[in-house]
Amino acid sequence: MTETETVQVEATGETVGEAKWAALRELERLRPGIDKAAVQFQVVSEGERGLLGVGYAPARVIASVEASAVSDEPEAVDESELAEEVRDVLEHILTAIGVSARIEIVEDDETVTASLVGRELGLVIGKHGQTIDAIQYLANAIVWRGRGDDRKAVVVDAAGYRARREASLSTLAKRSAERAVSSGRSVELEPMTAVERKVVHVQLKDVPGVVTRSEGTEPNRFVVIDPV
Repeated sequence: MTETETVQVEATGETVGEAKWAALRELERLRPGIDKAAVQFQVVSEGERGLLGVGYAPARVIASVEASAVSDEPEAVDESELAEEVRDVLEHILTAIGVSARIEIVEDDETVTASLVGRELGLVIGKHGQTIDAIQYLANAIVWRGRGDDRKAVVVDAAGYRARREASLSTLAKRSAERAVSSGRSVELEPMTAVERKVVHVQLKDVPGVVTRSEGTEPNRFVVIDPV
């Protein structure tokens, strides 16, 4: 088999997302270790439900990938049951929104971190991280539904977004705190997600001369930095 050969499968489902999911699974069966980020989808038909359920036509997609596009992650990965469930949930979400990405999971005593690797991850991140925060919230809600209180936080990252955004927020928090102290006036920051507001609160928790609080209602809730 040459490196330029393309592996192609066709699959159907009730929705385009389900058809993509089925096609991806078939590619994985044919080529174990295939790089999901390299898979390309062509929607042949979006399907039709028909009137009163009559005349149903399934959605149909074609998935293709170069035979040489094999993931460099280890093939034998000993993941916990929790990590496997997180992976499964994220694969369903990514397929539903039409994004191909490799999922790398690292687990410790407190956190399960799922990092997405691939192209065009801007769709996953969204404006100000709203989409990736929603995906993270949904993953936590699904994984921990019906389980006990002894939980590990599920963190979803994409292309190193979390580290970049946290560094940016930390710098913003420090500069805003300095401005609040020097002016003697409260400083209001732009609306942020709950995850981002927590970064600011933690960053300024032990900074002398200021206290922080959240004001407003979602999705326009923001942090206020008050001088003491």
